[in-house]
Amino acid sequence: QVQLVESGGGLVQPGGSLRLSCAASGSILSIYGMDWYRQAPGKQRELVGSITSNGRTNYADFVKGRFTISRDNAKNTLYLEMNSLKPEDTAVYYCYADIVAVSATYQAGYWGQGTQVTVSA
Repeated sequence: QVQLVESGGGLVQPGGSLRLSCAASGSILSIYGMDWYRQAPGKQRELVGSITSNGRTNYADFVKGRFTISRDNAKNTLYLEMNSLKPEDTAVYYCYADIVAVSATYQAGYWGQGTQVTVSA
């Protein structure tokens, strides 16, 4: 079965940096769009940014140029580089991807389990 697994979260001080990864595994034929979302306690899940299969990106306004989304198609992996982190960035970060499995006749959306990012002095 297809799975997405996030990693790289942790505790950082304000102004610090983290690089999150989202690795897709399983019998995958193709991965199309991939997204990063985040959800803070008591808040709705919100879109952080997206990247297409050919590397075109789109970011939420609150990123303010601090975050960079990239992907390595050979590794079926999505990345989120986060710089100048603020306490407001504290949240569980999730990846989402549209994936066609091997031998499938359709695409489906998949969510990772999330990785905690905590920004605190």
